[in-house]
Amino acid sequence: MIRVLIADDQPLVRTGLTALLTAELDIEVVGVARDGTQALTMARELVPDVACLDIRMPGRSGIEVARELCAPHADPQVPVLVLTTFDLDDYVFGALEAGASGFLLKDSEPDDIVSAVRQVAAGRGTIDQTLTRRILSEFVHRRRLQPVAGRRVEELLTPREHDILLLLAEGMSNDDIARRLVVEVSTIKSHLARMLPKLGVTSRLQAVVWAYQNHVVAVPEQERTH
Repeated sequence: MIRVLIADDQPLVRTGLTALLTAELDIEVVGVARDGTQALTMARELVPDVACLDIRMPGRSGIEVARELCAPHADPQVPVLVLTTFDLDDYVFGALEAGASGFLLKDSEPDDIVSAVRQVAAGRGTIDQTLTRRILSEFVHRRRLQPVAGRRVEELLTPREHDILLLLAEGMSNDDIARRLVVEVSTIKSHLARMLPKLGVTSRLQAVVWAYQNHVVAVPEQERTH
């Protein structure tokens, strides 16, 4: 059962998301918060599998809450899915830099929202597909995640970690990567636990952005032109 916390300052949105998610047999809404401060408190008490946070909330913004819940030293760490009506780049970048595992627009299809919750709970990052091309092309040229010289990548990562990073950039899940590399899923998780701190990131999604930004993976030409 996937345990979810919902945080939004709009009652209608809270009610709608709760109804949408509780209709799924494998999802349970364990808490509903009306502002960022309450969301942070409830997340620490309930330790949900996913915290669905609005960007703009009274008290603390979703980005501030994500920064607290996703930090390397956070205890407990809670995966965050940001749901917002705003697709402004600064909000998207802020959410990614805070360590959020996903970013989705509220006007996404209901099935896409449910799928995003499952993906984040399973350890897979997600970004609204309407934003992906712009995010990849623009984030690569921003220095908010500290780039490193290309030659240092080989020094930072083991050959197996490098392979895993490339597969993450293809959008593969832990299960997919384990099958490709013919190892146990637990082995992939162990590699990720060692790899993320080396890159100075806190989520799989940040690791993928890091890979593009540091030219470990090239942004496809068609995506650069959009």
